[in-house]
Amino acid sequence: MDVTVLLYAFLILYPLLILWRYVHGKRDKDCYILDYECYKPTDDRKLDTEFSGEVILRNANLGLNEYKFLLKAIVSSGIGEQTYAPRIMFDGREENPTLEDGTSEMDEFFKDSIAKLLARSGVSAQEIDVLIVNVSMISAVPSLASRIINHYKMREDIKVFNLTGMGCSASLISVNIAQNILKTYKNVHALVVTSESLSPNWYSGNDRSMILANCLFRSGGCAILLTNKRSLKHRCMFKLKCLVRTHHGARDESYGCCIQREDDLGHLGFHLGKNLPKAGTRAFVDNLREIAPKILPVRELLRFMVLTIFIKKWNQSSTKGGSTGPKPVIDFKTGVDHFCVHTGGKAVIDGIGVNLDLSEYDLEPARMTLHRFGNTSASSLWYVLAYMEAKKRLKKGDRVLMISFGAGFKCNSCLWEVVRDLNDGNNAWNDCINEYPPDSLANPFMEKYGWINNEDPSTFVLPR
Repeated sequence: MDVTVLLYAFLILYPLLILWRYVHGKRDKDCYILDYECYKPTDDRKLDTEFSGEVILRNANLGLNEYKFLLKAIVSSGIGEQTYAPRIMFDGREENPTLEDGTSEMDEFFKDSIAKLLARSGVSAQEIDVLIVNVSMISAVPSLASRIINHYKMREDIKVFNLTGMGCSASLISVNIAQNILKTYKNVHALVVTSESLSPNWYSGNDRSMILANCLFRSGGCAILLTNKRSLKHRCMFKLKCLVRTHHGARDESYGCCIQREDDLGHLGFHLGKNLPKAGTRAFVDNLREIAPKILPVRELLRFMVLTIFIKKWNQSSTKGGSTGPKPVIDFKTGVDHFCVHTGGKAVIDGIGVNLDLSEYDLEPARMTLHRFGNTSASSLWYVLAYMEAKKRLKKGDRVLMISFGAGFKCNSCLWEVVRDLNDGNNAWNDCINEYPPDSLANPFMEKYGWINNEDPSTFVLPR
């Protein structure tokens, strides 16, 4: 009798034990954003039209044709007059940077944004369990992560990751690292720090594929505090639903389209190849193909599948010489409420808008971020997110899709769910959010420097 009771007890309790272990193992493995802080440099670092012209004229390797090319590029860039440059530009030393120029630029960001983030979140530097720093184009010894640890006197057992060379999509790589750690350890605070050091990376040559980078990139950065602490879930802002990374580095064409190299005269710069749009589109399509089933409702996936089959059969049976029917389009708005697009340039934003059939309302945060802050590399996504927050667009339950591109060539994307209504945003947009969107995004470069287009190369004299 006792054996029978024990057997029944085992048969009942053992499945319950397995179920409890499964549920318990799933708990505290989610990745939440507790808070984030976008860096806003001081006003004395603003790069207006007149000063931009002075910087360009300082480059003795440029001629009239290069001036015309730069004017066309900057006028159509979508960048305004409120963006920021490193201090070395205002000292007139951009062609002769030192190691200290690069590290001091980063220190200024670290000491401002991380301090503000920790103070607002109520988390001390000693409570940080994981530190992940991504700054692509500077490598210092000790690392930039070590500089942060030293300044804030963090714990000796902190887990540290210092990423370089990962390009504009690096912040989502950092989030992915944090996500994997939060799945393994409970009650963790992870600090992600993302920026770019422009001081050592000004191109002083005249290769058009490399001077273009001088027009697009601006100073910025963001510090993001992630956690899986159950006690803090009610205070968190976003929950990570999924993240997908696509890397086409094995393809020579993709690898070489966006690369740091020296020109024929030995000037170091960042080459943006003509095949960059093609490489970006390939990576983008492959990334969407993988993330779509993870974030879209089944009904939309079925609709797209049926539509694809129908159009394919219609094309095969069509007798109209070579004519094809419309291409099937998947509607990402069925599973996404807001689109956080990397501000790689106006063409990048336009291209994503066309491919995803997005409205101007959807693209407004990216366009305004490009205009106000420029392309701040891997931190750009967070300025776009901050714009949405400042505009009070983000409500509890909303889903935000982030899409980023980077050298390699890479396309990374992720989906966040808004955990609570975000109506009290206090971020880098506060002082100007009521001015956006402006009536026009046109910058005054053409008005001030348009006369260059009328100059004759045989008689042109550089103005001094």
